[in-house]
Amino acid sequence: MAERRVADLVVERLLAWRVPRAFGYPGEAIAPLVEALDRAGGEPAFVPARHEETASFMATGHAKFTGGIGVCLATQGPSAVQLLNGLYDAKLDSKPVVAIVGEDISGPLGGAHQEIGLSRLFGDVCNQFVRYGRNPEDVAALLDQAFRTAAATRSPTCVVLPRELQETLVPDVQASAVGVVSTTPGEPLARVLPHEADLDAAAQLLGGGQRVAILVGQGGRDAATEIIEVADRLGAGVASSLLGKPVLDERLPFHTGVLGEVGTPAAAELMGGCDTLLMVGTNDPWTDYFPMPEQARTVQIDIDGRRIGTRYPADVPLVGDAAETLRALLTRLRGRSEQGWRATVESSVDRWRQVAAERVAAPADPVNPQLVLQELSARLPSVGAVAVDVGSVLYWYARHLTLPPGVNAQLCGTLGSMGCALPYAVAAKLAAPDQPVIALVGDGAMQLNGLAELITVSHHWQRWADPRLVVLVLNNRDQNGMGGGRQPSSDPANRRPDVPYAGWARLLGLHGVRVDRPELVGAAWDEALAADRPCVLEAVVDPMVSLAPPEPAFADLRGLYADGAPARKVREQVEVTANADDLV
Repeated sequence: MAERRVADLVVERLLAWRVPRAFGYPGEAIAPLVEALDRAGGEPAFVPARHEETASFMATGHAKFTGGIGVCLATQGPSAVQLLNGLYDAKLDSKPVVAIVGEDISGPLGGAHQEIGLSRLFGDVCNQFVRYGRNPEDVAALLDQAFRTAAATRSPTCVVLPRELQETLVPDVQASAVGVVSTTPGEPLARVLPHEADLDAAAQLLGGGQRVAILVGQGGRDAATEIIEVADRLGAGVASSLLGKPVLDERLPFHTGVLGEVGTPAAAELMGGCDTLLMVGTNDPWTDYFPMPEQARTVQIDIDGRRIGTRYPADVPLVGDAAETLRALLTRLRGRSEQGWRATVESSVDRWRQVAAERVAAPADPVNPQLVLQELSARLPSVGAVAVDVGSVLYWYARHLTLPPGVNAQLCGTLGSMGCALPYAVAAKLAAPDQPVIALVGDGAMQLNGLAELITVSHHWQRWADPRLVVLVLNNRDQNGMGGGRQPSSDPANRRPDVPYAGWARLLGLHGVRVDRPELVGAAWDEALAADRPCVLEAVVDPMVSLAPPEPAFADLRGLYADGAPARKVREQVEVTANADDLV
């Protein structure tokens, strides 16, 4: 019988927790673990990234797209530091990730070589769960605790394993021996429902509202049917956070779109006109676009009670699972026959859609980036995944890409870090190799890490049942990273280098398409989506197209008039009053 080492025990615990793959960057301090993964025959698999940061983004992307626990591997010192960005992404978007960090203090400079205080380094991002492996008998329990904590708290955790420990033989110790902790992996998380009295209070508040708005976040996943039924029962309008965009079909006539600076005027108007607000699984940071203070009475549903009331005061907090809580509310809510508010919301949505169509059709030099996303909407496969990066592409995604029901889309929503989309796309594709994946990236993010991670794509794609992974690169050559109507520098030294993104893909054996004429955008998408291998679609777009953030919540959907003045005057009066109150 082959010798069983602690590294092999780690692999066994990963399998027990149903971890299909671990993402990382190889190094001496985790070499025994990587070798053990190789001996295991690819179950779980080790996926080497080009950089530790992208490995941590891949682990977070895996958690976001699959609902499972992501795992990333790194060594101590600078390698460990590079994990932080992806781990903070997991923390702020509430996703479970376990970081396993190898430590080797036998380097040429002794104990000081690459030495960083890992407990302090990871203490904040991992919510103080940073544990060191000390002896072989404790490793299984230590890993199980890390996984259980990550799942229960929906956050990252960290386990540090010295290389010497990874190479140590596992002693043949009986489970009943004194001092040996026996532990079993697995959740499931508990079913959580609010108290009956709180549900009654919430139903009374919502039923008494005349102009109800529903704001949906990522916590509303798997509750789409219930959200729509509540909206119909209350005659409500619906908006979503960026993370909540995939939850509901945006083609619904009362869906106003994404709320916030990257969102739509219709969503801002919905918030500005409501007198009652139901928040479902959202911790949306765009508080400038929420109703004015004391404007709306609010019910907030969240599985994590720590989030309730952090963005807007909650009159009735409901701690519970979204779908089950909404089903319990539905038994208490009556339908209403008066649908004037719903009709007003739908009129606002119609106006926004007309404005959006006009923006898409506006001329640009050479291509309007909004047109690129609009053309994708008409061709987006009915299954699969979309990974979105940070930058101007986020605005066009939020406003102009309509996601079919069943298409999962993910982004670095709360941290807002560039460079997440391509690592996310790799994780999504490895999790479902039989489905298409599309990454939406700006040229800044592509130069940041995307060009490197195309190497990872080229290494894996021939094993995918469906080879389609399309990377859209919006090439606007804008050094400030956003475009949005700001004139690029006339000095070539201060402009982003114009890299041949599609050409780089072809050098790697992938497909590449470059489009710089608006009439060819649709055909370019057709070619990219029909390719027999991953494809980079490089669209040369105009950096001068305005991002045009909508007005915040002062926009008044009720169309009220004061002394014959239009609603804009009402907004001005509210602003003056708010400023005067600030001076008191």
